[in-house]
Amino acid sequence: MVTNTLHPETWVDQYADYLFNYAVSRVSDAEIAKDLVQDTFIAGLKSAKNFKGDAAERTWLIAILKRKVIDHYRKINSNKGKAEVRMNYSTQTDAQGDWLEEKVADPYSLLENDSIENEELGIAIQDCITKLPKKQALVFTMKTIQGISTEDICNELSINPSNLWVMIHRSRTTLMECLNKNWFNL
Repeated sequence: MVTNTLHPETWVDQYADYLFNYAVSRVSDAEIAKDLVQDTFIAGLKSAKNFKGDAAERTWLIAILKRKVIDHYRKINSNKGKAEVRMNYSTQTDAQGDWLEEKVADPYSLLENDSIENEELGIAIQDCITKLPKKQALVFTMKTIQGISTEDICNELSINPSNLWVMIHRSRTTLMECLNKNWFNL
């Protein structure tokens, strides 16, 4: 039984900001993040016939974006002559040397931790949102999390669109700094 259907005509309005924030947090470059989101939408359109409806549309797009981010790093590493990127995955031993490519290449290792990672990230984001000035937190939540239109937010809060986008930008900048300190560097 198919419970979810795709609506590509709404992807940009509904998911672009969310996907961009996800991508920029992984690649730390806005232009690359924009390209990855665009590539995600294109890949989604190309593989729409394979969508089974088992996951929500946004979840499905995030899964595609995750693969695009991985491909981005693989491309960078191959362009550097297969640069050795080593990370310590085990805090219980002194063994270093697990290859990043080995961890990234196994799609099952990505899937098994998704729900835990998403839950932890959600908690970290909510914690960082509480540290924002009250009106910035409200605007960010309404626009980015609840997906309320710019016009509706401006009408409800009696602000103009320029003011809204300044608050969104400041919120994102502050949230990124907070997440970098409190979640990504763990």
